[in-house]
Amino acid sequence: MIQIAELANGIKVLTENIPHVRSVAIGVWVDIGSRDESNEVAGISHFIEHLMFKGTIKRTAKDIAEALDAVGGQLNAFTTKEYTCYYARVLDEHFSLGIDLLGDMLLHSRFDQVDIDRERNVILEEIKMYEDAPDELVHDVFAGTIWQSHPLGRPIIGDEKTVQGLSREQILSFYNKYYSPGNLVISVAGNFEHQKVIYALNDTFGKLSGDKKEKLYTLPEPARQVVCRAKDTEQVHICLGTPGLPLDHEKIYVLQIINTILGGGLSSRLFQEIREQRGLVYSIFSYHSSYHDAGLFCIYTGLSKLNVRATLELIIKEIYHIQSNGVSPTELQRAKDQLKGNLLLSLENVSTRMSRLGKSQMYLGKIVPPDEIVNRIMAVSDSDIKDLASTVLKPENFCMASVGPWDDGDLLGEIINNM
Repeated sequence: MIQIAELANGIKVLTENIPHVRSVAIGVWVDIGSRDESNEVAGISHFIEHLMFKGTIKRTAKDIAEALDAVGGQLNAFTTKEYTCYYARVLDEHFSLGIDLLGDMLLHSRFDQVDIDRERNVILEEIKMYEDAPDELVHDVFAGTIWQSHPLGRPIIGDEKTVQGLSREQILSFYNKYYSPGNLVISVAGNFEHQKVIYALNDTFGKLSGDKKEKLYTLPEPARQVVCRAKDTEQVHICLGTPGLPLDHEKIYVLQIINTILGGGLSSRLFQEIREQRGLVYSIFSYHSSYHDAGLFCIYTGLSKLNVRATLELIIKEIYHIQSNGVSPTELQRAKDQLKGNLLLSLENVSTRMSRLGKSQMYLGKIVPPDEIVNRIMAVSDSDIKDLASTVLKPENFCMASVGPWDDGDLLGEIINNM
């Protein structure tokens, strides 16, 4: 059963009791991400996430690392373009330890200058690691290609220049501005008593004060261009795509089905046609990322530069085929069953249930029941797919980014014009 409560200071809490498990997952969601940063402090949200693990008034960094390891638990965090999440998973008998640890980290971190300087070097190494992973780097290049200078087009991690320039004063100012009750949501899923959890949360997070900082989102203006980033790699890594749909869009499940059919798995059209039937690539898939007011649909592939033309032609051909001919009843039903199965199987994991509660509250302001989601998926028709594919997935509006030994920036337009 899902329950919603508020702490004494207004922090929204969502809990879901699952009595047949032995674990509890706790997530603290902060309504702040790389999208909310100015150019001068790009990467600061991710930097603060790192610093939360570096020690508090009563715990050293080692104490934090050992606290949940000692009871077989897990502790981690991640930063996205629109939010930051800190989470723990523990046995039900240790839920109070998980709450106490998360509260201590988020409310009492020291932000010591020595730790800041040390972690700055860690993040600079992380940036270099991404530079050495072209199959990951190309996704950031693609976002920057389509959204250019808009914050959604920037890497979450920042860049060497901005990370080098971040001061302790800037970090504390950003933390104090956004880590306030109105910007926090806490979600808990697993085996626990609701009132005991609320009591423990009030004892820790209930002490936090501050006002919610309203954020005015600026809708990104997409560009249509091709960016080729030269890199000495064996393969060319390519992303191509177009703006998608925000998370609360009424057609979001139609686009999810299109994504599933086109490139969402081993049985998808792109994987079967381009890898299995023709052997042109090792990896090819599509995905859709949704934000508050925007979305991004992307197709990724890694391949030899000799196979780029043939592969791009086949990708564009499949998109036009869906627009013109839709999908078969068997293909449509298989995609629906795949999405339904993925959703319901994921709900057997308490961490997934915790994440679902937190993200739903932050993006939608409500919890959509799984049955409602399944019903909306099952209601999608072939005509819905053709209509949305023709509206959203227009190849003539596609952007493309590549990383590797290939730089024919005119090829995509040439292929589209000749189709």
